[in-house]
Amino acid sequence: MKIKNHLPIFTILFTFIIFFNGKKYDELVTQRLTTNVAICLEGEPCGAATSASSSPSAAANSVAKVQLSEGSEHTVKMLNNGAGGQMIFEPAVLKVSLGDTIHFKATDAAHNSASIDGMVPNGADSWAGALSQDISVVMNTEGVYVYQCDPHVMMAMVGVIQVGEATNLDDIKASAADKKASFMLNSDRLDEYLAQL
Repeated sequence: MKIKNHLPIFTILFTFIIFFNGKKYDELVTQRLTTNVAICLEGEPCGAATSASSSPSAAANSVAKVQLSEGSEHTVKMLNNGAGGQMIFEPAVLKVSLGDTIHFKATDAAHNSASIDGMVPNGADSWAGALSQDISVVMNTEGVYVYQCDPHVMMAMVGVIQVGEATNLDDIKASAADKKASFMLNSDRLDEYLAQL
């Protein structure tokens, strides 16, 4: 009897795993966006067919780097929908100075901000905000911090803050590979964020 009550939840979860597996879904989209084209100039024979792609990976080499945010107080919104997609922190990538304060605002309900173990600088304080509550964090240790929304981490609701110099960026990138394995959606989101530093 109890299994029947949970059957819809298992069905939805199974559907997400099968149909929205981040990497496989991204590969399918890339395949559909890649087209073969022949380049022909007027008065000359057509060249061989080449591949033209409008996939996100084609633009990966031209990632805009995040600039130092002005002031000593910064606000990050926790959103269901934002400019960067669904289940997102906005801004998702932030570069601040040592001693600055980050105010995480629960703009939409059912979100929190929590640092990820092993993805903050050595000696840095961790944080874990309550669900649907604002939290402010003073950044007193230099380096790169990765944080998440606990209930939506499988949807890659993560964010990145660089405080001063990115002294631990290589360690963060190594840890990111393991963290991405837990994402069911948006599997490349963390890599895209780290590329902006």
